[in-house]
Amino acid sequence: MCLIVVAWRTHPDYPLVVAANRDEFYARPSAAIARWPDAPHVIGGRDLEAGGTWLGITDSGRFAAVTNVREPGMAKGVLTRGALARNFLTSELAASDYAQKLDNQQYSGFNLLLADGDELVYCSNRDGAPRTLPPGVYGLSNHLLDSPWPKLLTARRRHAAALPQLPDTSALFELLADSEIVADHELPSTGVSLEWERLLSAIFVRSAAYGTRASTVAWLRCDGTVSVQEKTFGPNGQALQSSLISTGV
Repeated sequence: MCLIVVAWRTHPDYPLVVAANRDEFYARPSAAIARWPDAPHVIGGRDLEAGGTWLGITDSGRFAAVTNVREPGMAKGVLTRGALARNFLTSELAASDYAQKLDNQQYSGFNLLLADGDELVYCSNRDGAPRTLPPGVYGLSNHLLDSPWPKLLTARRRHAAALPQLPDTSALFELLADSEIVADHELPSTGVSLEWERLLSAIFVRSAAYGTRASTVAWLRCDGTVSVQEKTFGPNGQALQSSLISTGV
């Protein structure tokens, strides 16, 4: 997952609203959002190579999403980062307790957002101790929380502007479909080539081998209803399918 924007307790009817793009190589086997056969209360995608997930939410409103920290050349961790989100979704631990128990040294650089209905927690093995976040709109890509990357600043602004339109999610998906490349002088420097910095500067990434494979909008209503809507894509941004899963609690 390379872009996550979360509105936490900023809307009177929707305490949690998530818009996210997962960027990955198209060759990596993955499953689109669905209820997990071994944990049917969880709705999320699955990485079929390492067994984790990049984003999921449960019937009770537990939410988790993970991004990697872009740090080329660093040694890889022992465990898959997708397990961080998967294990929280299938546990009953409070978000802060789960975050405190993580063995950060087992993983490559990661950022993790966790919500349990009572709190939203951000933790990273590149950004100090876990912290509970107050109400607000937060953005996460492949650096630290709310890093001022151009695409992250744009995504946060447009996410906040789209909230009054809920339950209409069209503005959120328009945000996630923005493929504008940032001007060179605004690009971050993350250790990859200029060609890759340009490609990855877009909210929606498209190329033949790597790009945005899923755009997901998930929300929790104050009445307990959980909904997840996802659009999936193939090489060069080719649209594949659209799914919607909702449940009342």
